[in-house]
Amino acid sequence: MSSVKLFSGTNSHYLAEKIAGFYGKSLGKLTIQKFSDGEISPSFNESVRGCDVFLIQSTCPPADNMMELLLMIDAAKRASAEYVTVVVPYFGYARQDRKDKPRVSIAAKLNANLLSAAGADRLMTCDLHAGQIQGFFDFPVDHLDGSAIFVPYLKTLNFDNLIFAAPDVGGTGRARSYAKHFAVEMVICDKHRKRANEVASMQVIGDVEDMDVVLVDDIVDTAGTICRAADIIMEKGASSVRAICTHPILSGKAYDNIEGSALEELVVTDSIPLKKPSEKIKVLSVAELFAKAIRNIHDHDSISALFI
Repeated sequence: MSSVKLFSGTNSHYLAEKIAGFYGKSLGKLTIQKFSDGEISPSFNESVRGCDVFLIQSTCPPADNMMELLLMIDAAKRASAEYVTVVVPYFGYARQDRKDKPRVSIAAKLNANLLSAAGADRLMTCDLHAGQIQGFFDFPVDHLDGSAIFVPYLKTLNFDNLIFAAPDVGGTGRARSYAKHFAVEMVICDKHRKRANEVASMQVIGDVEDMDVVLVDDIVDTAGTICRAADIIMEKGASSVRAICTHPILSGKAYDNIEGSALEELVVTDSIPLKKPSEKIKVLSVAELFAKAIRNIHDHDSISALFI
């Protein structure tokens, strides 16, 4: 077998070090220089010829993170790496996965094309905004499930009256999978938006009285939706409400929204670094999950064995 080498982009170095630790290897030596105007120039400081190379980088904004990853892929292929897998814990621009109105781009497909053009052989990611985005790629995609992180944590809370909630109709599938695993019911928060990141109205479909409610989502951006849902759920008589969201984008007034909401806690992963800590935000690590997935890929073992 070819040897495994792990490298990290600038944005995800904190996570890549933990992944490498769980895998049992040190991160490879990579230098990423920037010209005065911000132009990025990565270079590998060790041979990757014939190696199974894993490049770890979330592609959250700014766009430099995606450009840096593309250049890392190109550098690895030109250095004769045998196989290049991009490990993207958070795949950015995934919310733009269709034409929901005239004359807009499908950014998720464009990013998939860019990764292909750069020479990537495989993508490993977690909780895409829409599962069908896997079909945008012309190479294998390993789509890890955040439930492997959240389910063990939720079991430690020992709820007597647990129920799951989808913060919008689009998240019904995610909430249903958790409800099915725990053999409990679920409710849906039906929302209407005036524009992006602004909720006009919301109502709860289902009974949450005296229940311990867990909202399930893949990303939390401004936290407007999740906090509005939490407040309404408590108004409907719930005993408690918390949320699990894989990717903590937390932009704009997100921290103020969370602190002022009825949420007992927001449980997220470290797929994206937090801008600042908060007493209401608990971070669980995806490092061990990705390390196991990397090992299984290299050993040609099943990835589905890691799913709950």
